[in-house]
Amino acid sequence: MTYQPYTVYGADRPARWLITCDHASNFVPPEINGGDLGIGPADMNRHIAYDIGARGTSLILGELLNAPVICSNFSRLVIDPNRGTDDPTLVMRLYDGTIIPANRHVDAAEVQRRVDTYYQPYHDALAQLADARPDVILVAMHSFSPKLNGRSPRPWEIGILHAPQEDRFGLAMIDRLREESDLTVGDNEPYAGHLPGDSVDQHALRQKRLNALIELRQDVIATEEGQAHWAERLASVLTDTLNRTGL
Repeated sequence: MTYQPYTVYGADRPARWLITCDHASNFVPPEINGGDLGIGPADMNRHIAYDIGARGTSLILGELLNAPVICSNFSRLVIDPNRGTDDPTLVMRLYDGTIIPANRHVDAAEVQRRVDTYYQPYHDALAQLADARPDVILVAMHSFSPKLNGRSPRPWEIGILHAPQEDRFGLAMIDRLREESDLTVGDNEPYAGHLPGDSVDQHALRQKRLNALIELRQDVIATEEGQAHWAERLASVLTDTLNRTGL
């Protein structure tokens, strides 16, 4: 079977929602250093290589909302689809204290090859899905580490990232989530807003499309049970937010 840098689930599902999972996989294609970035399995199973739990949560959420889901099939350490092509962190050489040996001496030609082979096909497919829905709402699913090396523990179970170019849905979703008494909700936490050229910028902000970037703390979706729980919870919150705003 020919390797594909992305997978689309439920392309014909009719809902307005489009769920993206930029960091779904920790797979390294064999043409890159024999499928080995030079770091051990423990690091490849950390947040530096992919968003733990995000893929499973996204797939369940797509089923619940009757919405398509697109997942990357390559590690963010190969090339990060949630960065602009001019971003210096597009190919990471050092991440959260771990040196990535196979990336240390990557030149411009190799970066461009990875853009052409992995990054751009993913974004082309995402754009096609978004363009097929005139009133699409982009839901970008991510997860974050409970604690970075040398940093304080992160208290938020969930964070919603938004940018002023189109933040109506994201802000409304934060208001809805804050009604849940058991949650600590991050407003542009654990990261601030969006980066120029990231996935939401490319496929929602530039077109003034409704969007929300959801960050779930990895420990709450590390298991299948946790993924199912949060997918159900998010399906309810997303639907409530849409119904309340009338957007």
